Amino acid sequence: MIDEISRRKREMRRVAASISPSRDRGGRYRKVIVTGKGGVGKTTLTAILARLSHQAGRSVLAVDEDPQQNLGFSLGYPQEEAGNLLSLSKRFEYIKEKVGVSPGEGYGQAYILNPDVSDVVDRFGIELEPGLSLLVMGGVERASSGCLCPENALLESVVRYIRVRDDEMIFLDTQAGLEHFGRAIAGGFGQAVIVAESSYNSLSVAADAARLAKQLQIAVIHLVINKCRNENDKVKGKKIIDPSLFNTIRFLPFDPLVWDTEPDISPLLTNQSPFMENVQMLHREIMKFSTKL
Repeated sequence: MIDEISRRKREMRRVAASISPSRDRGGRYRKVIVTGKGGVGKTTLTAILARLSHQAGRSVLAVDEDPQQNLGFSLGYPQEEAGNLLSLSKRFEYIKEKVGVSPGEGYGQAYILNPDVSDVVDRFGIELEPGLSLLVMGGVERASSGCLCPENALLESVVRYIRVRDDEMIFLDTQAGLEHFGRAIAGGFGQAVIVAESSYNSLSVAADAARLAKQLQIAVIHLVINKCRNENDKVKGKKIIDPSLFNTIRFLPFDPLVWDTEPDISPLLTNQSPFMENVQMLHREIMKFSTKL
């Protein structure tokens, strides 16, 4: 496990060193990537931030890159219609159309590295309500089923080339792990929300993610320490973290309602709890950077 983490860090540093600064100086700050260790509450937080942005009058695109595909349910997509949520990574005809090779057939064949995916939202975006859409990317399962290059080429291009329309916010809910701060995943994003808990391991992962985000020219980095049980968790977190790595730091108290209602976040939006008060402050900080930069 330690060797694998070290390998990922080396690979991300190599990728970071090869990246040139993004040319999209305006829209990129309206692209927000949410990442952290598994189980820290990324999907719930992504859904709430998307909903708050929509309530504030912004057009919002929520992108689910987590293979569990729970973001749609958190945003109100009917769970009984889960079978209709086919991810891009499983749309084999679209992959072949854009990349030129079907999944499992990429080894030894020429394929398009940077396919034109400008139609992806129009074709596969799900309008949950006017001004709020969901795009389910899914993830690439690394089983021994042939070359995964076609799927990777498509998903990387989707993240890299999603266009920011006027007054639109994009929130990307990522898989757990540092490897998703790569060339395509993070290169076009201006803000990162790194979610952690107050444990030493979780905060260490968050610090590594922040360092990599800085190398990848992500200008604004927010740290969210979630599920704080008491003041001791806050004191512990402040001792461990390096505040210079983050533009903002927000502590979210443990809220039983989050657990009781998940994946549905709608009861949280009307509940003025300490948890929601802090999430709303985080949202205001994100919105401030999205219009200022």
